[in-house]
Amino acid sequence: MFPETQVARCARILLRLDPAHRAMVWVVQLGVFAASGVLAFLLRFEFTIPEAHWKHLAWGLPVWLAVKSLAFRLAELDRGWWRYVSITDVVRIGLANLGASLLSAAVIMAAGPAGFPRSIYLLDLVLCFLGTAGARVLVRMLAEAAQGQGQVSGKRVLIYGAGAAGIQLLEELRRNPALPYRVAGFVDDDPGKVGLVVRGKKVLGQGEQLTELVRRHRAEVVLIAIPSAAGSQMTRIMKLCHQAGVEYKTIPGLGEIIEGNGLAKQIRDVAVEDLLGRSPVRLEEGAIRAKLAGKVVLVTGAAGSIGSELCRQVARFGARALVAFEIAESPLFELEQEMRRAHPELEFWPEIGSVQNLERVREVMERRRPAVVYHAAAYKHVPMMEQHVFEAVENNVFGTWNVAQAAKEAGVGDFVLISTDKAVRPASVMGATKRLAEALVQSMQGSGTRFVSVRFGNVLGSAGSVVPVFKKQIAAGGPVTVTHPEMRRFFMTIPEAVQLVLEASAMGRGGEVFVLDMGEPVRIRDLAENLILLSGLKPGVDIRIEYTGVRPGEKLYEELSTLLEDTLPTPHEKIRVHSGNGLIAGDVAECLRALRRACEARDLADVVLALKDALPEYSPSAELLRRIVPPKAAHALVQQARA
Repeated sequence: MFPETQVARCARILLRLDPAHRAMVWVVQLGVFAASGVLAFLLRFEFTIPEAHWKHLAWGLPVWLAVKSLAFRLAELDRGWWRYVSITDVVRIGLANLGASLLSAAVIMAAGPAGFPRSIYLLDLVLCFLGTAGARVLVRMLAEAAQGQGQVSGKRVLIYGAGAAGIQLLEELRRNPALPYRVAGFVDDDPGKVGLVVRGKKVLGQGEQLTELVRRHRAEVVLIAIPSAAGSQMTRIMKLCHQAGVEYKTIPGLGEIIEGNGLAKQIRDVAVEDLLGRSPVRLEEGAIRAKLAGKVVLVTGAAGSIGSELCRQVARFGARALVAFEIAESPLFELEQEMRRAHPELEFWPEIGSVQNLERVREVMERRRPAVVYHAAAYKHVPMMEQHVFEAVENNVFGTWNVAQAAKEAGVGDFVLISTDKAVRPASVMGATKRLAEALVQSMQGSGTRFVSVRFGNVLGSAGSVVPVFKKQIAAGGPVTVTHPEMRRFFMTIPEAVQLVLEASAMGRGGEVFVLDMGEPVRIRDLAENLILLSGLKPGVDIRIEYTGVRPGEKLYEELSTLLEDTLPTPHEKIRVHSGNGLIAGDVAECLRALRRACEARDLADVVLALKDALPEYSPSAELLRRIVPPKAAHALVQQARA
């Protein structure tokens, strides 16, 4: 630990007299008021006050003390911590001084002795402003000098971003000596800022110079202070940090800042979510709260990635009770513990059961009487559902019908189906069953219950999704397996997806298929490389990437809608609504009967034909066709589908 400097030692002594206590504030302010008045007379008469003007000074001082004290009291300038004085406070001090000086001048002119020097009014105003503002600024300077001693032994850091967030981060690091960082300067990609001094720290250079700047200033950490950075920008900065061989961390986006307590306390490692560069979701919280507050809400698949986040968000919007319907016992138990700990005021009812069991679903609906149902239970893994076609149909189609039918019978007000981008021109059993589920719930519209579907792509970090798989492969030393170098997917975070689901369901009138704006598709190869970089390793050097080939039922590119013209805008910029009627070819009831007969007979060919009859746009995978028809016929069907 370095010894204290003389300035810091004096600062610590003086700060014991920090005028935070109101009595001390009054004493200091009265002293400044009196001193500014006396000094104004001394300056006006070159430090020799004529005898004839002593009566003016004697008359003016009490007026200034009384009026200025009243003005500062009304402006609440006798409260607060001077060590945190800001520009806003200085403006308030200036206005209070101006008002007090004008009122004092009016009183003196009206009732004071004749011949009062008019220049005194202006001198007193300037001196009093400088004194009252200067005292506060001095206290802040002393406070920061004392606190700066705690950062002497911290890591040397560069702040990447000399904007508002970077400046705020610098100020917080200075105010909090417990944080182990010493700021060497700023880095910013704006060439116009290079060389400028911001709050005492220089903008040392641009990002492309980071390696040299790290070496020259012996920086150990780069703090990325660009909360609004696009994904490509964050990826570029991360790669520059890797090239410089320096540790890097970031500060959160707006949503996390609001939930937290300032920037400095939320410094964290860069996460894969940061590389998406998605802007914060704007929610119409009033509409969502009106939909959910005081109501009983049921979530199927409640312990899954989407279902559990739905439970958290529903609780946040003031639901009276939450029914968590789930087949997996242990995850449901863990969710129950979390919800009872985080929301003790909420009635939480865990219900074990399968959506394939109509009687169990009816039993829960009748006993709990939910007003809103979010149906998130589904089989979602594309290659696995290609191998388990009957199970996909029984769960995704008949399970959805069971929940929707029971909801209608129980008089549920709103039913929301969680759907997928794979339902668009489906090339997999999973996509076809979800597309059929959309049509099924849409066909039930008009029964008193409002049925809507919300369609979105992949979510980061969901169970079994690509990100957790990649992380496990990296932890094992590789290789990281990617199906195809050009495979692309839409991604969003789980909280963002769920918030937009709530927003869409709040605006739904019934019968709509809402489509969430997923931004630009992400190339899976790039995602794998970025995850390797985030682990502190180099792609292709420390961790090898292997390409395994496209799996059955997968597309290289997913679509959220067939084209932009197939959707219409809504009041929310990230939510669109499908413009088609969304129904299937033929009668829904007849399609369900055909599928049920085929599943009961375990006839794979009939299941695929029933799906194809209902969904002419469905293109079964070559792997699936080989299982039900001779190889030559399968090849012909594949070529026909491609044509």
